[in-house]
Amino acid sequence: MTQRKRQNLEKKVWEHYRIRRPAMPWRRTKNPYHIFVSEVMLQQTQIPRVKEKYPEFLHRFPDIQSLASAPLRAVLAVWSGMGYNRRALYLQKAAQEIVKKHTNLVPKNISALDALPGIGPYSARAIACFAYDICEPFIETNIRRVIIHEFFPHKNEVRDEEILHVLGEIEPAGRKREWYWALMDYGREALKGLPNANRKSRHHVKQSKFEGSPRYIRANIILYLLEHKKATLEELHMSLKKDRFLADVLEEDVSRILAGLEKEKLIKTSKVFFRVA
Repeated sequence: MTQRKRQNLEKKVWEHYRIRRPAMPWRRTKNPYHIFVSEVMLQQTQIPRVKEKYPEFLHRFPDIQSLASAPLRAVLAVWSGMGYNRRALYLQKAAQEIVKKHTNLVPKNISALDALPGIGPYSARAIACFAYDICEPFIETNIRRVIIHEFFPHKNEVRDEEILHVLGEIEPAGRKREWYWALMDYGREALKGLPNANRKSRHHVKQSKFEGSPRYIRANIILYLLEHKKATLEELHMSLKKDRFLADVLEEDVSRILAGLEKEKLIKTSKVFFRVA
């Protein structure tokens, strides 16, 4: 990596950020709880959907204690439409650990954040950076796209360790919080019309189709139980078959998915009825 290449990228990224910086409510706060919620919401969810749900969620659960003590049904009801209901469960479990182990304060320590349910290496570092200005290199899909596009244009199977090394080399001395936002924005917007450089990553996984998938069935089961409070296996099976993507779904498939949801403690059973836990 040459100093000129580093400077050229820095200039492009900051210029794009200055002109095209998007308005995102979680970027206008340093409230650790608000940033904690936003980072979990942004996992595998499009920004427009998070913009819609973020204020609603914070209105219903304005602080860590209210989220930790709420019934799971209430959390899932507000979360509905975000997808991956397991994230809502983990978000609440993380809040409960923060209340119990960290005296209601989202921890600053990256290792402590990483140990929370549903908070992996990326989210831990993003929360520490955006909430506390404690920044060290981290990777998300748009950051990975920028680094591969700029520094590994002719290489395949690029390892995340290589990307982290580059990020450490180009990380500015100041404005680190904004730098990582700027990198994300640049990867998401400026490189949008180009071939996806992430396909050259060793860690790239093609997203499978949602409609008709087990994830789709799980989401529809949770939605039905939130609307109807309880249901039998037969009722759930019949409701799913009304969906055009699930017309051929088998009862044994529904039963297997219900067992998984129960194991994850998203639902519970009493006699023949299933309910949200």
